[in-house]
Amino acid sequence: MAELSKRLEAVAGMVTAGMRLADIGTDHGYLPIHLVKRGMIPSAIAMDVNKGPLMRAQEHIRAEGLEDKIITRLSDGLKNLKKNEADIMIAAGMGGGLVIRILSEGDGEIKGIKEYILQPQSEIKKVRAYLSESGYCIVQENMVLEDGKYYPMMKAVRGESAPYSEEELLYGRILLSEAHPVLKQFLEREITINRKIAEELEKISGVDNSVRTQERMRQIQHKIKEMCVILEKYF
Repeated sequence: MAELSKRLEAVAGMVTAGMRLADIGTDHGYLPIHLVKRGMIPSAIAMDVNKGPLMRAQEHIRAEGLEDKIITRLSDGLKNLKKNEADIMIAAGMGGGLVIRILSEGDGEIKGIKEYILQPQSEIKKVRAYLSESGYCIVQENMVLEDGKYYPMMKAVRGESAPYSEEELLYGRILLSEAHPVLKQFLEREITINRKIAEELEKISGVDNSVRTQERMRQIQHKIKEMCVILEKYF
């Protein structure tokens, strides 16, 4: 089996040992195979909404001789997961809107899910806000850099949490409190990128000093200032 990507290795590192896994959007099935082979989990259900990825996952599971521990199932999110079949679910590598839909439609608590490991590829602020407002508590966060892209991820359980500030929704309460080095790198890169954009807008404003250009400049400068404040506050 191919080695896990750095992103999926970090996701795997959040799994609580001994829990049965439902891997939503399993794709090639690499994550459940990896976890079972390492003895981290006793069994897994590799789930996907498309038949193609499930067929690939089945081939890889068969090649590793793990058919007795990992089964595949066609499912849109958690819809075809039966009650008490899994203790933990992973939803990694999909858009934030889809992650929210899966959580809101999946009845995870009713079906016995105790932990939720999420690695949304977009709309991370919306995912954190949804969790906070819907009775979930984020108990662990991580962030990795792979092939020039930053991947934040989190583990959540059912439970109440203190209200989130805007900066915590944007960048992660735990990542900020731990002064996570990859988040620091991300903020520094974003500041550099936005300063270059501001320089270009400054040049443009000499020719086009429209309300739109001025407003864009104010937005960029405000964003730079906010990120600089966060760097100084937490790092």
